[in-house]
Amino acid sequence: QVQLAESGGGLVQPGGSLTLSCAASGSPFSILIMRWYRQVPGKEREWVTTITVGGDTNLADSAKGRFTASRDNAKRTVYLQMNSLKPEDTAVYYCNARIVNTRSEYWGGGTQVTVSS
Repeated sequence: QVQLAESGGGLVQPGGSLTLSCAASGSPFSILIMRWYRQVPGKEREWVTTITVGGDTNLADSAKGRFTASRDNAKRTVYLQMNSLKPEDTAVYYCNARIVNTRSEYWGGGTQVTVSS
């Protein structure tokens, strides 16, 4: 069983920055593929980024050039650095973990990001 706890959400003005964190416990962190998703009420959950076991990342087109994802294996934490935030980035951001070579998948409870003036 993997437990995930997101933090770092909040209210920010357009053009501002936020860094989200997701701390994982309950499983060796080195075998977890980590992802961030976001969801707006009434819409499907949207993939934002994947951070591989080796630390490689890929980003959704909507995030490229503005968001940076990373992982710190020593702290068992992944990060999502979000710059140049737009009102359309407003959503609940969820952390997701999948154990390598399995279908075992886990979700955090989410953290609200609101971009508004």
